Amino acid sequence: MPQPYLSVVIPVFNEAENLRTLCSRLISVLDWTGRPYEIIFINDGSRDDSFEILRELHQRYPREVRIIDFNGNFGQHMAIMAAFERVRGEIVVTLDADLQNPPEEIPKLITAIESGHDVVGGYRKQRRDHPFRRFASHMVNFIRERTTHIHMRDQGCMLRAYRRHIVDTMAASGENSTFIPALALSYATNPTEVEVEHAARVAGDSKYRLYDLIRLNFDLMTGFSLVPLQLFTLFGMVVAAMSGLLVAYLVLRRLIIGPEVEGVFTLFAILYFLVGVGIFGLGIAGEYIGRIYLEVRHRPRFVIREVIETSELPQAVGNG
Repeated sequence: MPQPYLSVVIPVFNEAENLRTLCSRLISVLDWTGRPYEIIFINDGSRDDSFEILRELHQRYPREVRIIDFNGNFGQHMAIMAAFERVRGEIVVTLDADLQNPPEEIPKLITAIESGHDVVGGYRKQRRDHPFRRFASHMVNFIRERTTHIHMRDQGCMLRAYRRHIVDTMAASGENSTFIPALALSYATNPTEVEVEHAARVAGDSKYRLYDLIRLNFDLMTGFSLVPLQLFTLFGMVVAAMSGLLVAYLVLRRLIIGPEVEGVFTLFAILYFLVGVGIFGLGIAGEYIGRIYLEVRHRPRFVIREVIETSELPQAVGNG
């Protein structure tokens, strides 16, 4: 049996309505490539029938489909990392299970990898999401561009391809909290991006809430940049200088005019502002300290309950 040339990694969380269609379309595309392949589904603590459907798909395609079953919900990026530790292909493609990134776009990424690139990111031609999601994504992209040295046209698109050595390096990093597209670019020597189609979600709901998007952006900023701490330090210096000037002004005013009660509420407003700035700074510092805490406690990043796969490797399929 030949070693898989392609590995497709798909995290799954409550996507029971999409899995059969996704697998059918994906098998057709990968068969058409004529290369040996494997598909790794990671069940990230789904509460619907996703795991039962994945078992069914493995029984139907025992040599092509592998399943990693988590004992809880550890997040999309940890699910992908679990698969990265077990992939066998030379080219590794990540894909969401919601069918918004059509599997038919995968050959574009494979072509770019085979032309000499080690990381290929997809950017969506025309997003079919709610306007709020598009706005939030634009804001996240804007903040990331200004706070890190990582340049991605569309960081929210998980349709991406990697050379095997990039995947192995990411898996070996052992980070407890990370953003995979950014981590890959930090190791890449010749990355590129390709335009891909984007479809509206047919079934199910988006798994990213507003809090999740904010949390993801904090992970991205604190994991790949010190800019938030540096900006806050500069801001603190400016506020301290302005506060010193205000104190000097108030002392001179008291010496020249004498005691007065005017401006008390202004002073209170300034005090509350400075307290708010201090709390905000503690929050930024807390983000970095929290990341250190996650790394040093050495708890497992994820817990795998079961791995379902056949011992046989998939055979090559002729180009039809």
